Amino acid sequence: MLHRPIGSVLRRTARSAVAALALAPAGALLAAPPPAGTETIGRAATPAEIKAWDIDVRADFKGLPAGSGSVAKGADIWDAKCASCHGAFGESNTVFTPLVGGTSKKDIESGRVHFLANPGYPHRTTLMRISHLSTLWDYINRAMPWDSPKSLATDEVYAVLAYLLNLGEIVPADFTLTDKNIAEIDKRLPNRNGKIFYRPLWETSGKGDVVNAACMKDCPVDGKIDSSLPDGARNTQGNIAEQVRPFGPARGTDTSQPRRTALVGTGPAPAGVRTAASSPAPVASSRAQVDAAGGLALAEAQGCTACHGLANKIVGPSFQEVARKYAGRADAPSYLAGKIRGGGQGVWGAIPMPAQPAVKEADAHALAAWLIKGAK
Repeated sequence: MLHRPIGSVLRRTARSAVAALALAPAGALLAAPPPAGTETIGRAATPAEIKAWDIDVRADFKGLPAGSGSVAKGADIWDAKCASCHGAFGESNTVFTPLVGGTSKKDIESGRVHFLANPGYPHRTTLMRISHLSTLWDYINRAMPWDSPKSLATDEVYAVLAYLLNLGEIVPADFTLTDKNIAEIDKRLPNRNGKIFYRPLWETSGKGDVVNAACMKDCPVDGKIDSSLPDGARNTQGNIAEQVRPFGPARGTDTSQPRRTALVGTGPAPAGVRTAASSPAPVASSRAQVDAAGGLALAEAQGCTACHGLANKIVGPSFQEVARKYAGRADAPSYLAGKIRGGGQGVWGAIPMPAQPAVKEADAHALAAWLIKGAK
């Protein structure tokens, strides 16, 4: 299912409203005052608020802001903010599926990716599938980096996209992508001719692409579970129920060992997870204030829990693994504070930890102190 950007929805809704006003009898409009008591509810959106929401970029590049970014600048941003999840060259399969690979110069010439028709090819990378650069620009702009979406400046989005295109050999290493030349580069995408227009999906008079046999009478209260997690895959990335959410368990299967008998969310919260009913701990801001609850709250506030679990590995090691590794090191507080802000690679494997310059030095030392105390 494709979700249209909210800006497109707003524009389409506005056009529908104008059309409805044009067709409605004048008397009907005058005879329909707002319901009593609702006259003062809400207010008109300000131009700044509308602009903040209306950020989508169409396939014809309407809505694309002016800007530019070079491949070289994109490489620097990529190493700092993207490589930890996608690999230094976009080909990593450690965290997410690869972005780059599976395309050739012949594909760029024809606009059809050969390996998409080959069921034996291991992955369907982003550059194999994408048919419009506007989709990539829009997604990077609104959703990346994973732990800090919408934090990239416009020129940084251009630069990251330019680097990604260079990795796919679509543009040269000395290329600068701009709002003026992006339409020309769009014509070089390997899969630009590989899509099919499915008319029923877009025309309301046609037959839909799915058939919904919805229950409308005497429906069962409990639904049937049609999928399950194989035992061999349980807990391979830690307990999913304890990850991502800032409070409370995710509702779904608890993936820890041993297997639980009830759905997550219907029983007590997993150990170490705060429930919505509990009051969040205050965020620590100095080494003197840090304690068990404050340290975890500070880690959550700084986005650390997107990649590190309390006792389980997610992308990087768990906090408690870090605590055990450096428990006997004399300079551990200053060393870890430096690593938190400066990043690093190789200590815990191939996946790098990007630099976090936005973390204040006092907060970095507070996190380091909390880690040294055992990350409770």
